[in-house]
Amino acid sequence: LTLTHPFSSYNCYCWVKILARDTGVCNLCNGCVKFVRDNDRNKTIRYESLQSEAGKLLLRRSGKAPDDISSVVLVEKERSFIKSEAVLKIMEYIDLPFPQLAILLQFVPLFIRDFVYDNVANNRYQIFGRSESCEI
Repeated sequence: LTLTHPFSSYNCYCWVKILARDTGVCNLCNGCVKFVRDNDRNKTIRYESLQSEAGKLLLRRSGKAPDDISSVVLVEKERSFIKSEAVLKIMEYIDLPFPQLAILLQFVPLFIRDFVYDNVANNRYQIFGRSESCEI
């Protein structure tokens, strides 16, 4: 896949879901985007919606259906990461102590990390609430 994108000078892209107006915007997603954006040392991460055309292309490249917006996706040059792997990879780009924490969390088996990811994702509105505006 060759991605022609106006932000191609960025080293990686974080594709996050933007939900329809009637469902609201997730405060967890919003908070994470704001936190990472504020703490991205070299400003290397670019954020886009999974529903965008470029997002759909990258979902396909990641082995997911183009309408599958069930997970955050991080794409670095030729490799894609989803769910907890994407979260750990994002942590490598932000300020201390997160890169070190990511290294430690890699020792937790993937099925356990993704189980936690899925449970938080499935309950994010109940835990973190909704808002009307989006950071992206």
